[in-house]
Amino acid sequence: MNIAIVASGSGNKRHQILSVARELGREHHVTIYSRRESADGKPRTRVAPGVTVEHIGVGPARSLSPSDVVPFLNDVGDHLMKRWQQDRPDVIHAHSWTCGLAAVTGAKGLDVPVTHTFHTVDAAHLKLERALGRRARVVIAGSGDEESALIRIGVPRNHIAIVPYGVDTERFHRQGLTAVRGTRKRLLHVGPLSPDRGAHTVVRALPGLTDVELVIAGGPDPEQLEDDRDARRLRALAEQLGVSDRVTMLGQVKRASVPKLMRSADAVVSVPRETTSGIVALEAMACGVPVIASAVGAHLDSVIDGVTGLLVPPDRPARTARLARELLTDPTLRTALGYAGADRARSRYSWERVSQELLRVYESACA
Repeated sequence: MNIAIVASGSGNKRHQILSVARELGREHHVTIYSRRESADGKPRTRVAPGVTVEHIGVGPARSLSPSDVVPFLNDVGDHLMKRWQQDRPDVIHAHSWTCGLAAVTGAKGLDVPVTHTFHTVDAAHLKLERALGRRARVVIAGSGDEESALIRIGVPRNHIAIVPYGVDTERFHRQGLTAVRGTRKRLLHVGPLSPDRGAHTVVRALPGLTDVELVIAGGPDPEQLEDDRDARRLRALAEQLGVSDRVTMLGQVKRASVPKLMRSADAVVSVPRETTSGIVALEAMACGVPVIASAVGAHLDSVIDGVTGLLVPPDRPARTARLARELLTDPTLRTALGYAGADRARSRYSWERVSQELLRVYESACA
């Protein structure tokens, strides 16, 4: 198949898209179209066998918010239309509502099925998302929770297919290097430091846990922690609760270092108020580390409570502390959850499995 992907963004979202594209590129031709966000680099780059990234030179060469990119979407769509008239794709996959608008413009008159992933439902653009969802041949949701959100905004149920977000099981696995640690039991939080992402909940849980340390990886680069508002608030909270001597903030950690950091933990706690991908929990599971996850979003699909991890409502520090106590004092439970989590991550969420499911969606859309 000749697969066209229209995408923007960075971080985990970009990593997910590129990883699945590389897997698809083993047997198919994949082109990722993205608006140029940097003056550096070539307009067209082959990033893997079968996978090419084309940067569209429209608008300022920097990252823009969805609202700021709107004035340039027609020009992006016109560029795609000309490009696809020369090299007609078999299927188009747009990521986000802005890329969806550009893809719809570019696909005019081509009779090429457009599939769509929103990643998050944006309350400010519900009418646009509803219209795009109804027009798309297939809307791809990452979880049952996301499917329900799409149905609530008016996307027909028969337009929706669920394909989960994946995890790099070649990098995240049980065996491998482990970060240095002390004698205390270790909890690990990975992710942004804002209150909605769960780090504050874990700090509030710490007074109820004896001789347990909390390592927090995320936020700005280490040298910028002192100037970061969320980091300062977390430190102040830890001091107020009398646990600052048991909280270590690492700042942003290089992606290559995350697996060994996870393997050093007795448990990973990922309790955001919302999560589309649930990637931190998946990475911990793949490493064979038991996870305590908030019962929201993608976690409801990936974490089987009591089997591959433990679920807790978000913003519940006392309950989080109770579950952590049970887990940290029961090595048999930790081992069982770790093995079951690793097995589920490999069998259900590997890039190979996710790409196979995505390909079936593409083939169904073409049919």
